[in-house]
Amino acid sequence: MARLGVREGYPRRARRSCGSAGGPENPSATSPGHYRSLPAPSTGCSGQPGVSLRPSGAGADARSPWPRGRRSPAGWPQENPSLRAIAARLGRSASTVGREVDRNGGREEYRATKADERAWERARRPKRCLLATNDPLRDAVAKKLKEDWSPEQISGWLKRRYPDDEAMHVSHETIYRTLFVQARGALKRELLAHLRSRRMMRRGRHASTAGQPRGQIKEAVSIRERPPEAEDRAVPGHWEGDLIAGSRNTHVATLVERSSRFVMLVRVGGKDTESVVAALGEQIRRLPKTMMDTLTWDRGTEMAAHKRFTVATDVAVYFCDPKSPWQRATSENTNRLLRQYLPRKTDLSVHSQHDLDLIALKLNTRPRKTLGYDTPAATLAKTVALTS
Repeated sequence: MARLGVREGYPRRARRSCGSAGGPENPSATSPGHYRSLPAPSTGCSGQPGVSLRPSGAGADARSPWPRGRRSPAGWPQENPSLRAIAARLGRSASTVGREVDRNGGREEYRATKADERAWERARRPKRCLLATNDPLRDAVAKKLKEDWSPEQISGWLKRRYPDDEAMHVSHETIYRTLFVQARGALKRELLAHLRSRRMMRRGRHASTAGQPRGQIKEAVSIRERPPEAEDRAVPGHWEGDLIAGSRNTHVATLVERSSRFVMLVRVGGKDTESVVAALGEQIRRLPKTMMDTLTWDRGTEMAAHKRFTVATDVAVYFCDPKSPWQRATSENTNRLLRQYLPRKTDLSVHSQHDLDLIALKLNTRPRKTLGYDTPAATLAKTVALTS
């Protein structure tokens, strides 16, 4: 295969076991043109040949007092040195030396030449994944996935079922990676449906959108700046709004007047801010101008175009604090009542605006305990008459 040349800077080095020759500390081993490729490597899961860059010649490791980091036991100054003594001479951690010896046959069978060859062989990339090279293990994992076992349950069961056969051991992380990275070609994508989460993409355990600008509403006015009369429900004209969600990404907008609990329902074409703002604006413009002064909404991005809404309707929009639904208690309580007519997991697009008006009429003509068993419609009519 073609030689891999290096013209400037340091090339990306493959990870190797401790103390092998030509480490990054050796300037001569990192000079341009000093690397040669391994012959005819096997292909990995991506179909590309595995490649490992190794130095030509016997460059010495700068942290080893001997010409090479790996060295047969017979070459040591004392007959049977401890692993800590070896690590001290090499400038490595004792645990690193211990793993190096264990993975190459232990103290009795360790041979430097063989260990070096194995290290470079392991350094080839890309590699075929474990479940692609072990048919019995892959079949066992696929069978348990079909029985709705989690990858962690499968991993633990395999260790108990085959305690002495390491070839039948696999970590749950490897199973997850093989499922979600279909380029590995070991487990069929249909098996994802047997996972409890049923998600088609994997989210990292520590993944977070904290500090990112996504979902933030520009120039949002806090609920703390809302007029005092809106808080004490003394006068009408202050409303709360929200979206009720249904199946197939369908939604209905709800508007509730704080002092009377009067409800309006608005049919929206989608959850995007263009659809919501347009539908709300059309409905609100039908009301008398004195009927709505403020609107309090949650932090949903459906009201991202709140400034355009305010210009079109002359209604000021205030936003609750993040994750604070109690700041719109009237709206939340009304949504619970509306679920009698707009159940969860149903397609809300089947309801026309006329249907929604009839549902709102039922709630507005129903006696409410919080109003002394008066109706929202009658209460609103009284307060409007008193303030006009």
